[in-house]
Amino acid sequence: MTSKKFRDFYNDDSNVSPADRAKIEFEVELIGKLIEARETKGLTQKQLAEAAGVKQSAVARLETLKATPQIDTLLKVLTPMGYKLAIVPAGEPCRAMVGKDL
Repeated sequence: MTSKKFRDFYNDDSNVSPADRAKIEFEVELIGKLIEARETKGLTQKQLAEAAGVKQSAVARLETLKATPQIDTLLKVLTPMGYKLAIVPAGEPCRAMVGKDL
């Protein structure tokens, strides 16, 4: 019996559909940027939660991908750090890498 590596399993369309894979990768990138922004600002999860008016556990669930990010929660969390969500055309570089748009 051959053992499959996770990457092989994940990239096999019969296991994970391309749509599901795109959703997972989007969430991972988005939350990675959220964590990066929080750490750049020097905030703890608790400090960010207090500034955003949410519970620290909500921030922790977001950062560990144990909860699907909801738009209203993302906005609450991003706003106190001076960030916003933006929609950019596919293929254009995301300014989140260099600016304050996520």
